[in-house]
Amino acid sequence: MVRDKVTLSELQMMIRDSIVVSMPDSYWVMAEISELNINYSGHCYLELIEKSREGGNIRARARAIIWASRFRMIKPQFESGAGMELKSGISVLVKVTVDYHELYGLSLSITDIDPAYTLGDVALRRQETIRRLEQEGVIEMNRELPAPFLPKRVAVVSSSSAAGYTDFINQLNNNPYGFIFSTELYNSPMQGKETAGGIVSALNLIADRADRFDLVAIIRGGGSSSDLQWFDDYSLAFHVSQFPLPVITGIGHDKDVSVLDIVAWRSLKTPTAVAGEIVDMMLDTASLLEDFNRRLRQAVAETLRYSGVRTNDVTRRLVPSVNSITSEYRKKISALSVTLSAASSHILGRSKTDTALAGSRVASGVRQRVLKGWDGITRQREKLRKSSLTLLQRRSEEVRSAAAVVRAYSPEAVLERGFTITVLNGKAVYSSNDIEGGDHITTLFRDGKVVSRVEKGDDSN
Repeated sequence: MVRDKVTLSELQMMIRDSIVVSMPDSYWVMAEISELNINYSGHCYLELIEKSREGGNIRARARAIIWASRFRMIKPQFESGAGMELKSGISVLVKVTVDYHELYGLSLSITDIDPAYTLGDVALRRQETIRRLEQEGVIEMNRELPAPFLPKRVAVVSSSSAAGYTDFINQLNNNPYGFIFSTELYNSPMQGKETAGGIVSALNLIADRADRFDLVAIIRGGGSSSDLQWFDDYSLAFHVSQFPLPVITGIGHDKDVSVLDIVAWRSLKTPTAVAGEIVDMMLDTASLLEDFNRRLRQAVAETLRYSGVRTNDVTRRLVPSVNSITSEYRKKISALSVTLSAASSHILGRSKTDTALAGSRVASGVRQRVLKGWDGITRQREKLRKSSLTLLQRRSEEVRSAAAVVRAYSPEAVLERGFTITVLNGKAVYSSNDIEGGDHITTLFRDGKVVSRVEKGDDSN
């Protein structure tokens, strides 16, 4: 049945009347805030959307408004109950009435917002992210990386204007041990919608130069608990969990733990605490090297002492052996001389004619026997001399090698490699507990020294 012709305004009023008659009540509607703007008059204009669970495609969209008189009450009630700001990107349960205007079309008037629903949705999303990372087997990958032995080169992901970044740099560079660190800032938003994407982009840049760094610090200053939701992002957590360098977080919250904190190699409360942790790691390495240097010196000293004892022992053993051999050959020569003398007398008694010939033969035989005997003594002496020289050369080489190791780990060599040594009253300082306020300490560098007066105060962050 075709009705009479109507104007557009008449049709719009008919639609309005139909909605008023058929939908007179209020309705609790689940939606996501895609846009939120507060007018100068105090009215809050929103765009509500519904996304499909599968692909996140938008299934429905509607304009909504919270009038100024009600917005002044709804906003603080929601933020107090949910612990977060009323903003775009969050899921809400809103109480609405349906309105229709001839000029502006369909809109929803919001009269109340349930903060418990938003809290539950945030928690649900967070748990879903954690469950997904666990199922993929990546949640502990970064935490399982070995600690850097010498954490001197630090890539920092933060906002250049953040107070937390300044505190971090000051704490790192003004450490009481004189350690020198190299830091490079990768600027990124640390709150708002762009947080996760900005940090991921920074991490990708660092990954391209991973061989130039020992670890990564993701830091920001203090913020509200609602800001933590930006650090629950799955893509961000996935990147950090598989990052090739240890990642330390300090995103400025005392009670709550984000998904980013869970997957990071180590998480701390503040940027200052992160800097303190890096300094402590360096101190552990320095203490380990100092202990190794001490034990090496002891080992070298023991080796040198042992080498000296062995050399003296060999010498003591060689001298009696040489004397014994020499004495033995002397006895043989003496016995041979007696025998030859008796033989000569016997020959002379038998015949004067053969005396000259026999004397010549005897003399020749004596000379040969004597020369042979002395040759044996000479060979034995030469063998002993060579053996002694070989042993002494071997021990001397061991001593020189040990001395080279001592020089490589001497305090002077340590200073040449960029370390410093702090001295109080002529003794090296290994702990801040060894220093009192007012003490004058000397910091040794490879090109000089600096004398400082210690002032101790509250070291809390």
